[in-house]
Amino acid sequence: MNILQALFFPPEQPGGVSSMVPYIGERFRKIGWEMELFSLPKRIRNKGQEDIEFETFDWRDFAGNPTVDKYIQTLKDYIWWIRLRLKGSYDLIHAHHPVAALAMRRIYPDTPILMTVHSSFEKELILNGRIAEGGPEHRFLTSLYGELERKTDALMTVSHSFARYMGKFLAAPEAVRVMPNGYDERRFKPISHDNEVTQLVTVCRLVPAKGIDILLRACAELRRRGRPFVLHIIGDGPIREELESLAQQLGIYEDTIFYGYMLHPEELMPFFDVFVLPSRAEAFGSVFAEAALCLLALVGTDVGGISEQIEDGVNGRLVPPNDPDALAEALDNMIVDPHFRYEMARAAWNKAKKAYSLNRVISELKKIYLDMAPGKEG
Repeated sequence: MNILQALFFPPEQPGGVSSMVPYIGERFRKIGWEMELFSLPKRIRNKGQEDIEFETFDWRDFAGNPTVDKYIQTLKDYIWWIRLRLKGSYDLIHAHHPVAALAMRRIYPDTPILMTVHSSFEKELILNGRIAEGGPEHRFLTSLYGELERKTDALMTVSHSFARYMGKFLAAPEAVRVMPNGYDERRFKPISHDNEVTQLVTVCRLVPAKGIDILLRACAELRRRGRPFVLHIIGDGPIREELESLAQQLGIYEDTIFYGYMLHPEELMPFFDVFVLPSRAEAFGSVFAEAALCLLALVGTDVGGISEQIEDGVNGRLVPPNDPDALAEALDNMIVDPHFRYEMARAAWNKAKKAYSLNRVISELKKIYLDMAPGKEG
């Protein structure tokens, strides 16, 4: 079978799609399937000129808003890039971004398209203070779910929590498939170590939605209690300077290391003890599964897909979002009780190996692909 995996931008960032899709292609090619990866280079800007029409709503009702206009232009650019670069045909297209799915449908009207929605762009923009909830940009972006339902042959997402969220904007929410992400275990190698001081680590883009300000305040409480720790922050983003200033104000800058962007954080992660990310929203939270496979104890917030990965007190600690005191208490548990920390890490590792293996994803995808392209063989 000849399948096209259609992403948005190239898979350069750690986490999410980039941590899975290239490895899916590699596995399928090993069993004799043809699988091509396609994405829009970041240098492509304002090339597309085709008119855009949606079947389920008129996007021009939202025109004039920068987020909407940029989204539409990106869709035009994606269509332009497809026409320029793709000349062949495919048995099935698996899209991993709404822009990719809608653009591919324009060019390949008769090819089955499977769409996996990995995250909520609108929720991220709201939490990051970029758009207003209920505003025109928000209404435009949520309207796209109905358009995707109309234009694709199947919709899939990465957690039951996000499927429920999407369902509010769909005519047939019960048709959405749920397939948690999967990871190649060979990339994650737990390393035996004994840190004298507990090493906390987080990996994310530095934006308000990830709640790193809450983490810094929780760590300031740990410092007040006299708990020794080092906090490692891997990632970059628009609020890095703001977070560094906050760490200084809270008196924990000397205990905090800002690494900036790192292409393969999983190579460094096994040397730490506790992974913590107090996100305000998360469709799945791929980095939790990755940290678990590195045998780290997990601390996260009770939001989205994180709460489907962590059962509080069983394989990690789960705390309310925006609650630095609760987060400090959970981290305190991990610091003062190394045995508890190890038991949580071991339980998280066992669950991740079983529930988030790449082998499971390959097996499930193979069946879906064959069902969607009847008459084709692997």
